[in-house]
Amino acid sequence: MSAAFRISNALWQKIHHFASFPQTGVSLQQMVLFGQHPSHGTLLKASHFLVEELPSIRKVKNWYAQSFEELINFPPLSLSPAARQSLYARSDKEDMNIYLPDSVPNPSLMPSYLDGDAAESGPTYGEKEGIVHGSRAGNSPYKGSGNSGGNGVCGLRNGNIKLRVPVERRYYAQTPSHTYPPGVHDYNARFTKTLEAIKRRHDPTVTTVAQGVLEWQRAKGIKSGMGVGLPAYRQGGGEVQAWLDRFYMSRIGIRFLIGQHVALNNQQPHKDYVGIICTQANVHDILQEAIENARFVCEEHYAMFRGPPVQLICPSDLTFPYVPGHLSHIVFELLKNSLRAVVERFGPDYEDRSVEDPSGWDKGGYPPIKVIVVEGSEDITIKISDEGGGIPRSAIPLIWTYMYTTMAGQTIDQDFQADDFQAPMAGFGYGLPLSRLYARYFGGDLRLISMDGFGTDVYIHLNKLSSSREPLP
Repeated sequence: MSAAFRISNALWQKIHHFASFPQTGVSLQQMVLFGQHPSHGTLLKASHFLVEELPSIRKVKNWYAQSFEELINFPPLSLSPAARQSLYARSDKEDMNIYLPDSVPNPSLMPSYLDGDAAESGPTYGEKEGIVHGSRAGNSPYKGSGNSGGNGVCGLRNGNIKLRVPVERRYYAQTPSHTYPPGVHDYNARFTKTLEAIKRRHDPTVTTVAQGVLEWQRAKGIKSGMGVGLPAYRQGGGEVQAWLDRFYMSRIGIRFLIGQHVALNNQQPHKDYVGIICTQANVHDILQEAIENARFVCEEHYAMFRGPPVQLICPSDLTFPYVPGHLSHIVFELLKNSLRAVVERFGPDYEDRSVEDPSGWDKGGYPPIKVIVVEGSEDITIKISDEGGGIPRSAIPLIWTYMYTTMAGQTIDQDFQADDFQAPMAGFGYGLPLSRLYARYFGGDLRLISMDGFGTDVYIHLNKLSSSREPLP
């Protein structure tokens, strides 16, 4: 982004105007059904949704203000009355007139939004600001019949901005057959390129914000690695923790919407994919790849020939609709924590005691980390168990706070441009809180139980039904 970009008064007014509209939470199931058979009409509807929707997330001021301006100033498409009517009309074929199913709230977040396991961090986002939970602008193309998400009333948010009452619209999974003019295809192509440029602009946002938090900690005299939002180091930390939760959850959502729209426009049809959503995501294969990647990073970091073994217990044919990148990121981050805990408890030289038996498992060396996967009626649950010594009970509230780490030398290179899924072994204090946000984004959760002196169990709950809406701030 150009350093000369400035936010004008007119742009600020537009930002405040759009910020007054509630957001529309969508579920994975709705996204799959809407994108299964994309046409110029459905892609055009999705473009209209994103033009209205994406500007609601504006935290890293200049980047987001510039992206917001590009979206609201994107040249509109002029459609004939017949073409415009066909976007929202019923089809002559009855099997086309199926409403997208309603989404439901994440059961883990029903009492309060992103409360986590650390009540000591102060009031949660929903408790503190009286948020009306639920939807974006109320005109999502992914919506079902009457899916207001609890947004039919006004509320307050972000500096006491009064939320407007959304206008309900109904959309069908597919639009009636209609011959759209060439301008529709050109509009979709140009809009997709704009979204791709916006996504690239925001690639370094996570590390840029993390650097800002480090600077804030130094200014407040908070010891590096102690995290934010703790009573002993509060000094505004509780508000920073809540803001980071809202911001990063919003970032996950906005990048998912952009990635899905770009994929629907650019990728060739694939029987197992709808955009970036894999309708038959193989849990075993995703976890096995994450295990190999985490062990590689561990071995590189500690200069080891063979890191602690990881035992995967998972049905090889277990599949469900999910975004593979999200699941891979969660498991990769958690396994890095477990591998590091085991190595640092027993020492890097402990691998010399291991002898590989005919079954392929190490004997006499590091105790194995176990990854157990079970399919239930509503969830797929993944348990990661290690014998890395556990976490003291007094430190449990700390682990969910951003910038908390036990690794010394916490620094971020100013020129670091890696995205969310490229990270070193440890040191930034973002692994657990971000992984929990990814798990919660589509109706799951992340829980941790520690046995101090022995090890830690982490439970990843994934919504198998894909019916939970985004937990939007």
